[in-house]
Amino acid sequence: MSLLDRRLVIVTGKGGTGKTSVAAALALAGARAGRRVLVAEVGRDEHASRLLAPGAGLAGYAGREVRPGVTVMRIDPFEALGEYLGLQLKLRAAVDLVLRNKAFRQLMQAAPGWRELITLGKVWHLEQMQDRGRRRFDLIVVDAPATGHGLTFLDVPRVVVSAVQSGPLHRNAELVEQMIADRERTVLLPVALAEELPARETTELVARVRRELGIGVDRVVVNALVGAPFPRGLEDLDERLGRLPADVVLPGLPPPPVLAACAAHLRARHELNARYRDEIGRATGLPVVPLPYLPEGVRGPAQLERLAQALVEPPIRIGDAA
Repeated sequence: MSLLDRRLVIVTGKGGTGKTSVAAALALAGARAGRRVLVAEVGRDEHASRLLAPGAGLAGYAGREVRPGVTVMRIDPFEALGEYLGLQLKLRAAVDLVLRNKAFRQLMQAAPGWRELITLGKVWHLEQMQDRGRRRFDLIVVDAPATGHGLTFLDVPRVVVSAVQSGPLHRNAELVEQMIADRERTVLLPVALAEELPARETTELVARVRRELGIGVDRVVVNALVGAPFPRGLEDLDERLGRLPADVVLPGLPPPPVLAACAAHLRARHELNARYRDEIGRATGLPVVPLPYLPEGVRGPAQLERLAQALVEPPIRIGDAA
């Protein structure tokens, strides 16, 4: 099943693996395919809007369509709590007054679990929203917390359902848990780098998801893969350069030993990436979605488009990897 056929894609990964870029690129791919897409960020800062529409300003909790078919919002848990309590108690002004109280906010900051539950509750509400008789958003991409916190984030509804046996809190947590566990509707998308630590952490993440959570995971994104550095037929170019006499003059180029060392570095980096890409696929038993290394980084829509195309390609089984 394509990622674009899901209702909810939750993107996670070790910090620095590029999960926000992947979330934004997936949103672009969805919009290009005619989906109405929401990118929901849950961190303290908002980044997706800057990637999708540089210079357009932040979308905030209210959300904003930053480009045709793509809406971005940042789910602030206090804003979401105020909205929820206002609807339940019909006293939004009084709720806002309490939420602005410094002592109350400090108390809530120390209370475990509520931020995750209220944030996922908001995601559930967004997934249910209607617009003229149809879903307001065809695809919701959640830029979830980094790997360690991400699992806690997703497990809170199950814990609440088990601990609270009845009442509105139980019912709401149960609805969120059902959304997360629906494998036709929701998928977790881990993002890794083809390096030792991210590869190991991604393998552990997938194992814990299978062992502890009901959410589906059917592929792993391996980001920033360095491509083959030499043309086909010249795979040993670094070795050929190394065999040239050191005193050969190549107009406009460094001496052959320098060229050979640079070429060897490029080849080694490509081979190391390929090895860890394959290790991730074998250790998780999942197909991988390879994304290219972009030397200029991901600065805006031009780079996101390159990632978007790769994200909607069928993932590869490691036995089929080139």
